[in-house]
This record gives sequence, C-alpha cells and structure tokens, in this order.
Amino acid sequence: MPSYNIKHTTRYTYASEVIDCVNQIMLYPIEDDRLEVVHHDIAISHDSSVTPDTPINIYTDYFGNKVGVFSVLQPHTVLVIESSKDVVTHPIQFPMDEQSAEEQWQHLQSLHHDPEFIDFLCEECSSSQDMRATLEQLVNRSEKPLKNALVLSEYVYDNFHYQQGVTNIETPAEEIWQMKAGVCQDFAHILLAMIRMVGIPARYVSGYVCPQKEGVRGSGATHAWVEAYIPFYGWLGLDPTNNCIVNDGHVRMAIGRNFPDCTPVKGTYKGTGSHRLDVSVHIESGEPEIQAELPQEPNYTYEVKDPTPPINSYRRYQEMQMQMQQQ
Repeated sequence: MPSYNIKHTTRYTYASEVIDCVNQIMLYPIEDDRLEVVHHDIAISHDSSVTPDTPINIYTDYFGNKVGVFSVLQPHTVLVIESSKDVVTHPIQFPMDEQSAEEQWQHLQSLHHDPEFIDFLCEECSSSQDMRATLEQLVNRSEKPLKNALVLSEYVYDNFHYQQGVTNIETPAEEIWQMKAGVCQDFAHILLAMIRMVGIPARYVSGYVCPQKEGVRGSGATHAWVEAYIPFYGWLGLDPTNNCIVNDGHVRMAIGRNFPDCTPVKGTYKGTGSHRLDVSVHIESGEPEIQAELPQEPNYTYEVKDPTPPINSYRRYQEMQMQMQQQ
C-alpha cells in the first residue's frame, strides 16, 4: 500500500500591513476505505511570529468536506499556512459493469430529479454549440456510460495543451474550450462540462497526484480531476490531465460542483489589495526524509496589484470648471 508525506505551504505577502484576516481552508484529506490519514498538522504563522495556538474551527460542509476557519486580527504583512500530512492509500475496486448499456442509461435518466445528484448535473457550458457538436461525434449511447466517460477524458487529454499561465481560477469553461489550453483545473472543468452534457453526474475534485513514475502532470502542486457517477457502482475518478482512472496515486482534499466549492485556501481582510500568493507542494513516497531540505521555490505564484481608483465624475467636472476659469 503506497504511503506519502505531503507538505503544502501557502504564503501571502501583502504590500503593507493588513488586519482582521479571516480565512477558510480545505486542506484536510478525505478519509474513507481508499485513504488512511496517519498524521496531519496545520501550522499558522504571520510575519516572524509562529502562532501554533491559533484556533481553527472545523465543520463539515454540504458536500461532506472537512473545512477549517481561523482569524488573524493583529496587523501583519505575511501569512503562512503549512499543512503536513502522512497518508496511506489503497487501490480502488474497479466497476464490474455487468448491466447492459440500456439499463445503465435508464438508471442515469432516473437521477435527473434526485436531490442527491441535481447539483452534479447542472450544465456549465449550456450555450456552447461547438461542444455539443463535438459530443455528437464522440458519444455512442449503445456503449456504456463508463466507456463514453473514458472516451471524453481521452479527448481532453489529446486535444488540450497543458500550459501554465494562460488561465486563472476565474477563466470560464467556454473560454478554456476556445483556447484548448490550460492546467489541471481547466482540464477538469472541461471534462466536467462534457460529462454533464451527456447526462452523467460529475463532480469536481481537488487534491494531489503523487508521482509514482516520471512524466506525471500536476505533481508537485495541488491537482484537480473529475469523479463521474457510474450506474450501480458509484463515483469513479477520471484524471483528464494524465488520461487515467484515479487510483492509489491520488489524494482527495475536497469535492464539489466546481472549483469555488473546493478552493484550498481563501479569505478576506482589511487593508491593501496588493499582495502576492506563493504556493508550494512537496510530496515524498514512503517515510519522510526529515533531514532533507525542502525546495524553497514555490510551485505557483500569483500577484495582485491595487486596482486603479475609479474617476469621480463630479470631481473631474469641478476640475474642468476651474481650468476654464483660469484660462
């Protein structure tokens, strides 16, 4: 059974002091028959002060995710959240897929008014005629839903270019579809949209992909994939970034309708809007190398500048009047 040590560091650096910082974290691995959490610790620090006693209030959200909330009220210019976890993963049981394709599609049709699945059937690209035309060519309803879901995952893998920096967390699925490029969350959003259009419930998953071999996309950072509901089996993970069925090399942190439901860290504060976000993820297989020095360079960096203040039209009018009087 594979075991992993995962260290996930989130660092916010503000241009000037901020106060009343309230944060929500979704950094807790989802424990089930596929994942055992041996140890998990979250440390919070700000500026040069480590505050291990910062209370974190934990609750379970609508989708069953473990969510933490904490506050830093005093002035600070740096906030660091370090999540360290040791986990053991177990291989999944693959679907037996014994029922006929017709039975399975009929079962999916019966879920469209089931409250448990309605959220995961809402179409995110309902206006994309181009996507619908592509689905008409790819989907074969004489085949079983699982076979079709795998075809769609392979299509995303083959036709979208894995490229960092061309999208952000707010890029809509329609724009990603047109660019045919992005990172793991973009690949997941496109597959999510396609599977839902076909009538298969699908949900977004955030977590980590652990490098069991070379060439795995998304290792060394937070990762995203899709879970499709397979009739008479349940939820099965599909990773379109790596064109594989999710097994014991993936660790789930959160599930939801889309990325906003699964954001690892988000919050609000009072102060300057100009800040920098650095995220690094370090994953080791087996026992952690305690003496080894972890890489200092972040895997992901995002900078936000203060927006240009809007022009006050009345003040501008007064300035123009004064200029005219002086002429």
